[in-house]
Amino acid sequence: MSILIKFLFAFLSTIGFAILFDIPKKSIYKSGIAGALSWITFYIISSFFGSLIVGTFFASVVVGILGELLARHSKKPATVYIIPGIVPLVPGAGMYYTMLALVRKDFFTAINKGTETFFIAAAISLGIIISTSLSQSIKRVKYKS
Repeated sequence: MSILIKFLFAFLSTIGFAILFDIPKKSIYKSGIAGALSWITFYIISSFFGSLIVGTFFASVVVGILGELLARHSKKPATVYIIPGIVPLVPGAGMYYTMLALVRKDFFTAINKGTETFFIAAAISLGIIISTSLSQSIKRVKYKS
């Protein structure tokens, strides 16, 4: 039951960001699905491996692949689906706790949280780069044959 609630909240938050980013109305529902599926992937993988960074990486790969597939299906740019879908993965709490530790002059905690936040952000970008590169490679092979 808990995973369904997480799916619903991830879906709603992604839709909220999709509306905020003013994407086309027909794409709002699809971007919500992409964001919710990436969040569920994050939840399952990070629970299994016990690492937020690994979970974020696989979730960003999922949202990247879904964004590319939905873009081809609806003939819209992939960023329409990727950007709202990636927002629930952005480590905002990590940035907050890093700044809070810096303000409290707890430098050890700030370094730990800051490093983790940096690696989560790097995992997001690496996942998007891998999924986009994979999509471009498949497209290139398809057009050559």
